[in-house]
Amino acid sequence: MSKKYVRIMLGKGSTFSEMCRKENFIGADFGLKEDLKSNLSEDWKEFNKKFIPIYLKEYPEKTKVAGGLACGALWTISKGLNIGDVVLSPKGDGNYLVGEVSGDYYYVPNQALPHRRNIKWYSEELPRTNMSQPLKNSTGSIGTTCDVSKHSEEIESLIKGKAPFSIVAVDSSIENVTEFAMEKHLEDFLVKNWSQTELGKKYDLFFEDGEVIGQQYPADKDRIDILAVSKDGKELLVIELKKGRASDYVVGQILRYMGFIKEEIAEKHQIVKGVIIALEDDIKIRRALSVTQNIDFYRYQINFSLKKT
Repeated sequence: MSKKYVRIMLGKGSTFSEMCRKENFIGADFGLKEDLKSNLSEDWKEFNKKFIPIYLKEYPEKTKVAGGLACGALWTISKGLNIGDVVLSPKGDGNYLVGEVSGDYYYVPNQALPHRRNIKWYSEELPRTNMSQPLKNSTGSIGTTCDVSKHSEEIESLIKGKAPFSIVAVDSSIENVTEFAMEKHLEDFLVKNWSQTELGKKYDLFFEDGEVIGQQYPADKDRIDILAVSKDGKELLVIELKKGRASDYVVGQILRYMGFIKEEIAEKHQIVKGVIIALEDDIKIRRALSVTQNIDFYRYQINFSLKKT
């Protein structure tokens, strides 16, 4: 079983990071006041199915999405991490605590972050300034937990004190790491300028408790580039970005993401649609989309000019 690398927030704003370091643990709360040991199924979906209703009863003002994120994070910390997996936890000062999971789940009632795992913290912290931009983007994702295993090579290099890579891509589907970096810049640009786009007229970036969580939204073991919701709340929109030309394989990818959102996130009154954004298409994707419902294709344009001052 391959080692996982996971970024974990230790309380809102890293409130409990110092306590966790001193007492050698990571943990979570989410208002579930019971020992979960006998309910930690191997499948996180079974865990969510049982505990989302309990979470929503405790917090009736929350949505199904919030319940799914909370229970998913709780399962990850309590069961989804194996002994030896690496944890990165921001301290709130620009540095990260780094350590290895060293024990199984245990429950400490009436304490902060009562659902816990023991951690063997490394002596050295990891400065965020030493990270490559793709790793900074991944570790900066919204949520209590975030799988950053695709950056394992860079993280191990940083732990050993070696210079970071300028661009790191260990995904075998990425043929050109420069294009991979450009794809990420496209995502960031679109998010920052959302209100000025055609999609921004009808949709808002997905948010919860006033905080945008629709960028790099978790979906099973992958992440959706952008998740949006229509202004009337009736549609959820899955957006997949491709730098350069998009081909037919992306159709299967976005359908898988749409299926996840439909089954795990969407309320009964909501429908799920998809959008693929790329610089160009080809005959394969046009034919695939011709028999696929609820997926639109958009081309982006890049305008570049020089102005003498």
